[in-house]
Amino acid sequence: MKVSSQSKFYDAISISDVALDMDELIKEAHANNGESGAVVTFTGAVRVSDEEQGLTGMTLEHYPGMTESQLASILEEAEERWRLTRMLVSHRVGYLAPGDPIVFVATAGLHRKEAFEAAEFIMDYLKKKATFWKKEHYGDRTQWVEAKESDEQAAARWER
Repeated sequence: MKVSSQSKFYDAISISDVALDMDELIKEAHANNGESGAVVTFTGAVRVSDEEQGLTGMTLEHYPGMTESQLASILEEAEERWRLTRMLVSHRVGYLAPGDPIVFVATAGLHRKEAFEAAEFIMDYLKKKATFWKKEHYGDRTQWVEAKESDEQAAARWER
């Protein structure tokens, strides 16, 4: 599902219940006519660590329309802060198994520093400001995932 607003980031934001096509996303991130000196990509995946032992999957939900608008605002702010030539955000919703990619963020700019910073900013703000809900599945039980203090702190460092 693509953003249906008139945002200039229409083609840069995708929220879908279809598996992320990593090859296509990376190809799209690197598509340029020499205007980008650096491309940074980040992929977040469903993990099973000590904290999530026994996790069998995760369901992600969002608020259609509002979530896309929030993501567009985040990209607009990134564009104001850094000289970027391309930004992409692709996010999964629905059921995901351990190891499945959840989110893909790509930034391209003239120099690596601004591309790295912008990618980190987008992820930090996405975690804090975009309306996504996560429910973890553990065999016969489920639990909603609460916001993490570490995500709040990461986003706070970008506040002006």
